[in-house]
Amino acid sequence: MSIWWSLHLRRDAASVPLARRLLLGTMETAGVDPDISYDLSVALSEACANAVEHGGGQGCGEGSAEYRVTAYLDGEKCRIEVADSGPGFPVRRGGQCAYAAAQAVPTAESGRGLWLIEELADHVHVRNRPGRGAVVSFDKILKWREDALLKVS
Repeated sequence: MSIWWSLHLRRDAASVPLARRLLLGTMETAGVDPDISYDLSVALSEACANAVEHGGGQGCGEGSAEYRVTAYLDGEKCRIEVADSGPGFPVRRGGQCAYAAAQAVPTAESGRGLWLIEELADHVHVRNRPGRGAVVSFDKILKWREDALLKVS
């Protein structure tokens, strides 16, 4: 058995806890280990906060007022994608996304969201969609409670 869901959310700070609570509720119901659930919910919160803050167009009022969150839980892992319609990440020569997670200062007040996601997830992928924004996706191998509904045998 697997579970997946997708949300289209307004680029509003109030959408971040909504996405986080839905993910936590899904994982609690499925029987995911609480420590794994917590790590993924913090990573999701950071990705959503980035979409809310940076996910619109380049100027005030441009771009979409929405972003999308998709979560997939299967027997082995959880994959989460957060897609926005903003300007995307800066691009290095050769077309690679140049995001600042490696240079983030862990004690800084801001600018450490992608760094936190990389610390909490097993794999992180950031990509631009030319003219359509950026996608941050991350996954983590799941651990299960003994009474889990989706537990791998």
